[in-house]
Amino acid sequence: MSSSPRVLRFQARALQQIDEALGYVHARSPQGAAKVEARLTDLLERLRAHPKLGVRTSVAGVRRISLVSYPYLVDDVTTDAAIIVQRFRHTARRPVP
Repeated sequence: MSSSPRVLRFQARALQQIDEALGYVHARSPQGAAKVEARLTDLLERLRAHPKLGVRTSVAGVRRISLVSYPYLVDDVTTDAAIIVQRFRHTARRPVP
């Protein structure tokens, strides 16, 4: 396994969830949405450099990372070549199987 940063990919569902969350926050606070987006961008760059950053979940191969200071979670799967973001959700929402 290579130690260089991996390619970051997104499942369509994750992109939709990110867009919806940022849209929701933006409608209430454009500055708040910019801060959430900046924190997410930083988290994803750290994840590329350190693929095992998140904690294991009960689903094989899936790791979860908290978006510190904001109530969102990122679920990802890491392969030798890529990190695939599977979900982005608010902590108040129930996990979807």
